[in-house]
Amino acid sequence: MAPQRTRHRRPTMSDVAARVGVSRALVSLVFRNEPGASEETREKIFAAARELGYQPDSAARLLARSRSQVLGVLLTVRNMFHAELVEGIYPVAERLGYEILLSAALPGRDKRRAIEALLGHRCEGLLLLGGHSDADYMADLGKRIPTVVVGHRFPATPVDSVHVAEAKGVRQIVDHLVGLGHSSILHIDGGDDAGAVERRRAYRTAMRRHGLAEQIRVLPGDHTEDSGARAAQALLSEGTELPTAVFASNDRCALGFMDSIRRAGLDVPGTISVVGFDDSHLARLSHIDLTTIGQDPARQAELAVQAVVKRLTDPEMPPRELVLPPRLVVRGTTAPPMS
Repeated sequence: MAPQRTRHRRPTMSDVAARVGVSRALVSLVFRNEPGASEETREKIFAAARELGYQPDSAARLLARSRSQVLGVLLTVRNMFHAELVEGIYPVAERLGYEILLSAALPGRDKRRAIEALLGHRCEGLLLLGGHSDADYMADLGKRIPTVVVGHRFPATPVDSVHVAEAKGVRQIVDHLVGLGHSSILHIDGGDDAGAVERRRAYRTAMRRHGLAEQIRVLPGDHTEDSGARAAQALLSEGTELPTAVFASNDRCALGFMDSIRRAGLDVPGTISVVGFDDSHLARLSHIDLTTIGQDPARQAELAVQAVVKRLTDPEMPPRELVLPPRLVVRGTTAPPMS
């Protein structure tokens, strides 16, 4: 008698419910992105689905979500560039028939928790300003809901991205400073914040291109004023000759650096030139007048909203990377080095 073939049954929602020890109705709520489950339970359900290989029907999920007409936006509080992006997102979303729900990442509330809060409010799609450092989580998120990241990229994941050409912007900065006569150009790193890796790499490349490999120096930091202030204090405490120019990974870091330098009685740009990245509202104030890189937040916002709406209509399309050109904005914080 011929041996019987084992048939592998496709996992069901009931299997996921049994694995977690909850009702099928609750699992259904979670996969429809409706309220009713705690964040911990949601995590357990999605983990069980991954373990079992359960994949909810994408068309059914789209139909269930389509009634909300809400897009969730993750932002970081006190990030000036994110505020400008949000200003651009609202009118585009409203024009396309969507409402916006905001969720903020805070020092005591990480990005993952802020994202899961949006999922619990039946958002159809997500716009993540700055992205999330965990690529595996982002890959899973992109499978669960149409997602666009602004200012970050996640290759090999089903997530769309919108960002400026980071390397080109940094090249413009270094070219500008070298053109003024600077060779001792220091970079304050942005840590793992959006765009920081690309800016750090581009700084090293641009310095080498100008024959300044021996002048390369990177101080640790992040995209906050505090990190700029710490970098300034570290330089001042060394008691050695200061660099003639500093490229901070973003405007907030540049502002913190300039504040500390000026409090120490040094002049910007007389003693040291400073460049940021973002062209935020504060950079344009007359008493700050920061040389920086413009990223066109209004256009980034427009492309991001259009991308997530397009993915709602075509969930299976390949992920896209939308790249905008940067623009060097020369203001009063850069000048030729002192003789």
